Amino acid sequence: MSVFKVASRYAKSLLDLASEQGSLETIKTDMESFIAVLKSSSELQAILANPIVPLDKKKSVLDALFKDKINPTILAFFKIMINKGRGVIVYATAQEFIREYNEVKGIVKATVTSAAPLSEANLTAMKDVLAKETNAQVILTNKVDSRLIGGFVVNIGDRQIDASIAGKLNKLERYLNQGN
Repeated sequence: MSVFKVASRYAKSLLDLASEQGSLETIKTDMESFIAVLKSSSELQAILANPIVPLDKKKSVLDALFKDKINPTILAFFKIMINKGRGVIVYATAQEFIREYNEVKGIVKATVTSAAPLSEANLTAMKDVLAKETNAQVILTNKVDSRLIGGFVVNIGDRQIDASIAGKLNKLERYLNQGN
């Protein structure tokens, strides 16, 4: 079974547990903090993933870093995963929890890449258009790539909308090359 499938199943279990306890929002916020710590520490990820590190050591590291800082349900859940030898997918499970939370709440993440930074007004307008198109709440981030020359590229889910000058030039080049 793939790591993604296993992480997804664990994340779904934690999501269901959090919903039953009525602490979904708190757990989501704490999970984002947990992800930020793991993302910034490749050493911590290595400790959790390493099968040579004793299970008690992994759990004590989690306690030292997160006890009284995140919801005890999260900590207990990850300790259970470690006991089952699933320390390698703790990070993936945390990320999958956020993805599934967003899916349940009707939130989609989108990225707009532009040749220059977009103003707040432009970002808000684009966010509103995307929200209307997807019928969901949109979390929009702006990346800058000067290679686009002008315009923008929007990635939302598995869809991409290319309204960049570089993209149009590439299409024109492909069209002209077809004739040869």
